[in-house]
Amino acid sequence: MTASYLNDRNGFRGAWPALLTPLDAQLRIDHDRLAAHALERLRSGCEGVTLFGTTGEGPSFSLQERSEALQTMLARGVPAERIMVSTSCAALPETLALTRHAVERGVHGCLMLPPFFLKGLSDDGIVACYEQVLAGMDRRGWRLYLYHIPQVAAVGLSHAVIGRLVERHGELIVGIKDSACQRDQSVALARAFMPGLSVYVGFEPDLPTLGRLGSTGAISGLANFFGRAVTRMVLEPDSPAAARDAQRVRALLDLIEPYSLMPALKSIMAALHRDPAWLRVRPPLMPFDAQTHARFSAAIDAFGIDQDQD
Repeated sequence: MTASYLNDRNGFRGAWPALLTPLDAQLRIDHDRLAAHALERLRSGCEGVTLFGTTGEGPSFSLQERSEALQTMLARGVPAERIMVSTSCAALPETLALTRHAVERGVHGCLMLPPFFLKGLSDDGIVACYEQVLAGMDRRGWRLYLYHIPQVAAVGLSHAVIGRLVERHGELIVGIKDSACQRDQSVALARAFMPGLSVYVGFEPDLPTLGRLGSTGAISGLANFFGRAVTRMVLEPDSPAAARDAQRVRALLDLIEPYSLMPALKSIMAALHRDPAWLRVRPPLMPFDAQTHARFSAAIDAFGIDQDQD
């Protein structure tokens, strides 16, 4: 019997929040809040959680910080098989080290960007980076998800690159996280690679479209507080509830749009929990000042996020 958090291709199902990373007053990872947030998301109906993606400010943290955060989450009761870890680093040896660390601890899978520091890269160079990590792992039985977010990384994953990697390593590569926020391109990825791979979109308004094509879940920033809505939109895309969810998601994104995404999402968490500690971000990001947070949180209060319902 397949676990509830797996689809029939061994990828994941449901909402896996791209966890925001809470920080203490010294801008270190706040392990208490991070583990508590992960456990609350699982209790709320999310099938898993994702550490250190873009929404989690992943590249802003060191290899040691990221390894310690995973260790601490496991020690505090977050099940390893319900954790996805973004292991993307600018330096390949660090990507390999984080991937080994996560896989050895039994996580569901690892999410990996293409090389994102140097630009103008050839397909051969991008493939070579992934293959350095895959060769360095030298083991079977783990899952790799390719991460496509070219507007942030400035390096994307072409169909040719994906096809070459799948042809050579299809037993390990189970999915693609497409966060390019271009619906036509997401549909093209789904038509090119599903059902062999699972294609997941990060841009929540596109979830129903991909759900109709067979997508089974999402790594989603809004799932930090909108987990049930995200799940319905992708798994029940034509239901009346999903239609209402889509309207609310679009309205919430309209509220967020004028602001930097991660500080805005953390401001929502601070408003929901009445906890200003959630406002902290690590430079180069900057937190909302008191006036901006007050204005934005008033708008969020008026919008009304009920985490027991959404």
